[in-house]
Amino acid sequence: MIRVACPDHVPTWNLRSLLNYFISDDYKKVVSNTPAEFVVLSGVVAFGACAAALPKWRSEVFELLDQFASSTCWRVRQGVERAFQRLLIAAPQETINYLAIMAARGNYYQQRASIAAIAEPSLLFSSQTQQAGLSILTIILERLHSAPAFDRKREDFRVLRQTLGYAVSVITAAAPERGFALMRTCATWGDTDIVWILRENLKKKRLARFVEYTAQLSELLA
Repeated sequence: MIRVACPDHVPTWNLRSLLNYFISDDYKKVVSNTPAEFVVLSGVVAFGACAAALPKWRSEVFELLDQFASSTCWRVRQGVERAFQRLLIAAPQETINYLAIMAARGNYYQQRASIAAIAEPSLLFSSQTQQAGLSILTIILERLHSAPAFDRKREDFRVLRQTLGYAVSVITAAAPERGFALMRTCATWGDTDIVWILRENLKKKRLARFVEYTAQLSELLA
């Protein structure tokens, strides 16, 4: 995991200029496994770290992260996830509000960023983030269920589905009663992609201790 601290001894205009230089390459043209990808990744994570420390930056950085969430480079997308997690620590409600908008209105990559950011065990210790995680997860699962057949062959849909293949269990482990209730509801939809997501999450060791809940869900999926 990349760790970036926002220095407090550098004038913000100098810092912003440096970070803008890091992300100056057109994000749509950056190719995976190239030096340019790592430069953009570093800039994205650093913007999140600095916005966590500098409240005046947050509105602009939220929009920047929203944009880079749609990068075709998986490392850049992970950088967006890490940046949002910094912001969830520093400004939880403000960040939750923005992630909820991304979940409700964003494309598949942006939905992926919103759930990946909050599906982090170290962040799900409070009722605030647990409720937010469940709410965002519900929105995304409902949107995925309503996705047309031609969308389901797309790469961005596949990436979102893959992320949900672990994120559901992370949030459910933090709030088991409500999480498993959501999973049971989803199991009744008869959606093959949703079924795949639920089965993948049932494989996760983090849910193994919830024997009764997992047994009930397994019966629904049988």
